[in-house]
Amino acid sequence: MAHITTLTLNPSVDLLTTTPQVMDAHKMRCTSPLYHPGGGGINVARVAHRLGGDVEALWLGGGHAGDQLNTLLDDEQMPHLRLEAEQETRQSFSVHETSTARDYRFVLPGPSLEPQALAKGLQTFYQQATASRIWVVSGSLPGGAPESIYSEIARKAQAQGKKLILDASGPALLAAMHVGVFMVKPSLREMEEIAGHALPTTAMRLAQARHWLTQGHCHIVALSLGAEGAMLVTQQGAWLAPSLSVTVRSTIGAGDSFVGGFVAALDMSYPATDASVLLLAFRQAMAASAAALTSLGTALCQPQDVADLLGDVQISSLPR
Repeated sequence: MAHITTLTLNPSVDLLTTTPQVMDAHKMRCTSPLYHPGGGGINVARVAHRLGGDVEALWLGGGHAGDQLNTLLDDEQMPHLRLEAEQETRQSFSVHETSTARDYRFVLPGPSLEPQALAKGLQTFYQQATASRIWVVSGSLPGGAPESIYSEIARKAQAQGKKLILDASGPALLAAMHVGVFMVKPSLREMEEIAGHALPTTAMRLAQARHWLTQGHCHIVALSLGAEGAMLVTQQGAWLAPSLSVTVRSTIGAGDSFVGGFVAALDMSYPATDASVLLLAFRQAMAASAAALTSLGTALCQPQDVADLLGDVQISSLPR
């Protein structure tokens, strides 16, 4: 069994095409589409696998799109297990405007799953991930899934002594944090939504992250700051890393690549989780996220690009 198991409850087949300019009321001639596996946990697993992590992706899917997603993952030689569902797996598509380098992303809602399929899928996940050290749950919830589902997974992770890394948003994220998880990776917008007010300064963001730590909501906060970079906050310290200077072709998958780079480093350093290991993981996460920016669509990062960027990552300590 894999050291890392990821779970994606609302995966997708991601379609990418390009066109010179996006305009209303016009026929826009597009290039031949590219297809990639999609969904938070799947993308995390793809990156972790490329960077040497021992990982398996579990995902809930059905229909022709589910079959296509299965084939795409097989083609990447990505260890994975499909959790069967009757409803059709969703598709998402993005259009890259070549004249401006802008991405237009269209995210479809996905199926409304039957409670029985969801319950069966979770049971299979718990069985399959019994021997894993790290659980990663990432992405949106499918229709029909209760907001308590991530908190249920958090309780199971605590009972089995697993390190649960959660990349989610809204009430489902908050409910899981009230149970307690190993690590959360919110965006600044998601942190502000939970806080209930804007967090315009580094000091305010740091205070909010430390509040979560003292309340027992998590052990690690990895805060994504977009073009500003990212912040890592633990009981051992807090650090800030500015974004790297790369030629941005697409922002799709950068956050998932961050988590994938982080968990791959944790896996390679197991069982240590001291400050030096966390900083190594943070550095690789920043490099993986930046490398993903240089690829179109959900192609994500490649190992050599991550290695080339590692030396450019600058990390500074924040005051206690």
